[in-house]
Amino acid sequence: MALLLLHRVPASGYRGAMILLRHGQSEFNLHFAAGRRDPGIVDPRLTPLGHAQAEQAAAALAGAGLRRIIASPYTRALQTAAPVARALGLPIFVSPAVRERYAFVCDVGTPRTELQLAWPGLDFAALEEVWWPPVEEPEPSIFNRAALFRAEMAALADWSDTLVVSHWGFIFAMTGEHIDNGTWRCCDPTAPAPQGFDPPR
Repeated sequence: MALLLLHRVPASGYRGAMILLRHGQSEFNLHFAAGRRDPGIVDPRLTPLGHAQAEQAAAALAGAGLRRIIASPYTRALQTAAPVARALGLPIFVSPAVRERYAFVCDVGTPRTELQLAWPGLDFAALEEVWWPPVEEPEPSIFNRAALFRAEMAALADWSDTLVVSHWGFIFAMTGEHIDNGTWRCCDPTAPAPQGFDPPR
């Protein structure tokens, strides 16, 4: 949690920038960090530390002037977005555009109908029943997906009022930076996009 404190600048410091928040620590992150082997957990949930990181993010971003929350459909992202949405009194727009790059078992998602049952207050209309790819997503694909998202956001007059709750791979494709669980970066979608991909998280 100490890493998150590095991002606790005054809330006014976030204004004028879209914020990309990486989900809190998941069960996958916990086990993968221990042995660098895929533990085979489908759509993992947050750990207790991950929930604490989400609550810290909610407190830190409460005064950031946000008016829109976009979240990946993976459970770890939805669980991270939930306390922020409660703190700000905002709905969560669920979008597969900001999902993780499919590279590990954790990137197998939960079908739309099951998500709707688990999260009855959220709208999953933007999702297909199976919304994640059938095979590992090629590197160019996630960069193309990030580029399309950048363009869509840049076209909005209020893009700077947006929080995007996403994942390591997508945030790297947006910023060129590696960030830890529960931390975030400001992003200007009108700026040049990074190129190339680094080794996996």
